[in-house]
Amino acid sequence: MKRIIAVFMLPIVLTGLTCITSCKGKNKEQKKVELDQIQTVENEMTSNVDSLPSSAEVIKMLTDLEVGYIFGISNPVENTKKYFSSSARAINMGVYGGDLSYATIYNIQQEVLNYMSAIQSLAAELNMSQIYDETLYDKIKQNFDYRDKLVEILSDAFDKTYSYLRNNDQQPLALLVIGGAWVEGMYITTHVSEAAYQVAGISKNLIEQKKSFELYLEIAKPYENDPLVGDFIKILDPIKKVYEGLTTSLTEKNIQDITKAIEEVRTQII
Repeated sequence: MKRIIAVFMLPIVLTGLTCITSCKGKNKEQKKVELDQIQTVENEMTSNVDSLPSSAEVIKMLTDLEVGYIFGISNPVENTKKYFSSSARAINMGVYGGDLSYATIYNIQQEVLNYMSAIQSLAAELNMSQIYDETLYDKIKQNFDYRDKLVEILSDAFDKTYSYLRNNDQQPLALLVIGGAWVEGMYITTHVSEAAYQVAGISKNLIEQKKSFELYLEIAKPYENDPLVGDFIKILDPIKKVYEGLTTSLTEKNIQDITKAIEEVRTQII
């Protein structure tokens, strides 16, 4: 995900810079300076997106905290039948990506099959069947005992998703996939128990996700006038409001407020 998000933003930033190098009358020294500027922007962008984890990486945090798998917490696969618009399909492709990561990293094999099927259904509607085929499931099955490898496999699959959308001039849909995956990862994180605030380490994870949320809004900003992205950003407003003012630590009330905001947003998108 990190690599692809960088790719989303770089064309926007570089468009303004590359027009400089295309202007006539530039000498070699000037062009070199301008190319160096482009490289600097690219390096800074890559560095900035490093703090935005994939849904697989977010879910792996839960296994590190030794939190057990909870059946019924994920988006039911039956819901795929009610997603008719491209935006709903893209958002929930991200949601199911989080659910697939959850089942895969906890080695719940039947759930893996269920969520692979859900993603394949939505991928077919978005003309991406080639990404989520039996080859992907075979890779997952062969590496069930290697969580780091599973994170790599899943992140690569989602990278290919975002690449496909970007290469087909569907950046807004790509942003919706990313957003849906982030919301689901947060929903699972805040619902690992009836009192998530009592789970050691959850507070640290949630405050870290504030950074990734703010970065997502920054990444989406150039597309905020797109109706699909604009509408999704408005849906995220409860999360934005609850994160405002929070710094380096969370109280029990803060965690409860974040949980409620995530629930409100998730209810609107699934």
